[in-house]
Amino acid sequence: MKETVLEWLNLTLMADLFFVLLCFGWLAIAVIGRSTGIPLGLDVWYRLWEPVMQPAIGILMAGAIFSGLTSWVNKRLDERSRDR
Repeated sequence: MKETVLEWLNLTLMADLFFVLLCFGWLAIAVIGRSTGIPLGLDVWYRLWEPVMQPAIGILMAGAIFSGLTSWVNKRLDERSRDR
């Protein structure tokens, strides 16, 4: 059960990471487009920043911390069980 939950968590975090990277790529392209005078959706990106992208970054950070803590706790428990 624990392994299944961690597997789904890691899969979700990986999808969220790719979404955040895609948003960053969109931002970079839109900024380049704005500087050259080509509208590539920077205004749309700004409108989606707070309701979509900030929560995605927050979920990614919280999930990474949770995943790291879970791995650390599992490692400590495995060390304790081997010492006995």
